[in-house]
Amino acid sequence: MFDFLAKQKPKILVIGDFMVDCYVWCDSSRISPEAPVMIMKSKKQEKRLGGGANVYANLKALGADVFALGVVGDDENGNFLKEKLNSYFLIQKGRKTSLKSRIIAHNQQVLRLDDEDDEDIKLEQELITEFKKIFRNFNAILLSDYAKGVLTPKICQNIIQSANEFNIPVLVDPKGDDFSKYKGATLLTPNKQEALKALKINNLEGENLQYGIEKLKKDFDLKYSIITLSEDGIALFDEKLHIIPAKALEVYDVTGAGDSVIATLAFSLACNIPILEACELANKAAAVVVGKIGSVSVSLDEIRNFNKNNFENKIKNKEELLKILKTENKKIVFTNGCFDIVHFGHIKYLEKAKKLGDILIVGLNSDASVKRLKGKNRPINSEFHRACMLAAFYFVDFVVIFDEDTPLELISFLKPDVLVKGADYQNKEVVGEKLVSKVELIDFEEGFSTSNIIHKINNQALN
Repeated sequence: MFDFLAKQKPKILVIGDFMVDCYVWCDSSRISPEAPVMIMKSKKQEKRLGGGANVYANLKALGADVFALGVVGDDENGNFLKEKLNSYFLIQKGRKTSLKSRIIAHNQQVLRLDDEDDEDIKLEQELITEFKKIFRNFNAILLSDYAKGVLTPKICQNIIQSANEFNIPVLVDPKGDDFSKYKGATLLTPNKQEALKALKINNLEGENLQYGIEKLKKDFDLKYSIITLSEDGIALFDEKLHIIPAKALEVYDVTGAGDSVIATLAFSLACNIPILEACELANKAAAVVVGKIGSVSVSLDEIRNFNKNNFENKIKNKEELLKILKTENKKIVFTNGCFDIVHFGHIKYLEKAKKLGDILIVGLNSDASVKRLKGKNRPINSEFHRACMLAAFYFVDFVVIFDEDTPLELISFLKPDVLVKGADYQNKEVVGEKLVSKVELIDFEEGFSTSNIIHKINNQALN
């Protein structure tokens, strides 16, 4: 199936609430004398795709040909979305494009500030007109509803009825307690709490799950009825109830898991994959996402290689890795080293490096390279064993082995955004620094080094 999917490039239309997520990293070391609040000093800011735009990014990562249709304001954030997405956005003057700012201090989110309008848009008919000009060109339509006023009942019903006439699947990520505006869609993807509100029942445990999921299908005239069950997986009702168990072994962050689920379902149905297999793929996609930190996209390659007991799938050659990175719209962080005997200092260094972007790649010196750099008695551990040790850490996304003495060629090939080295490189030339946007130097934990460990072992052996 994956070989088939890898060759597909379905055309998918995303309509809904497109947002901008802004992350503000701050230092805070004192309390304000004016009020019992922290004084925050901004260190850096970064804008990312949010809401329907994150669904768009997930579909791009899977390999789909995606187009966005929506309404934004005549403002800086609307321009950001227009630049980042292949899209047609209607401009409603005076309307704010949704911006969610997350203030982060000491690696903790301390405040979220939303700046947006959530009243129904004034351009309903204009949006419907644009939709009807283009919708027949797509293999699937995805409605990403964040209750910000774009997906009104009139718009939803026009989209669903038009798509149904041409057998184009419509998938909806619903919001609110009235799902009637989605009536006739192919499927909805509510979680338990959303389904309970819409169905107006007390619980979805045991036999109530089958009752609720069947009621959802019947009440809203759906082709398939789906309820996402968080750590319990996905419930599907077509002609009977199926429970697809969750795949994740470790959960680090559930941010964006729902977006990955519906994007994978849309991609699969657009490629004519049966619904049960589509749900299996969506479960694997969610497992990949919750095993990472932050809102991330997942590629087909990651889903293909997903195995809760096999971290070796994170070890790639540079060609494989470049192919994956081309599907991502993420900030790439790169660091490198021998990592012969992995110790606490390495762990803290890599953990800090991961926080500087979205994807952390570790370039690992091959055995031959280590021997040239460290001497004939090194490395202690083989390149494969060293790579596996690094890949086992959740904050390391990929490991790539290189044979040269420096990572210059690898950096030139992968083109990361941020290059990370230890603080001992202060006032020194960093290999590859001219090829990246930014170089970050990270302090090492004192008292930890591979050489010290080897000396200690040798001394104890002699005694």
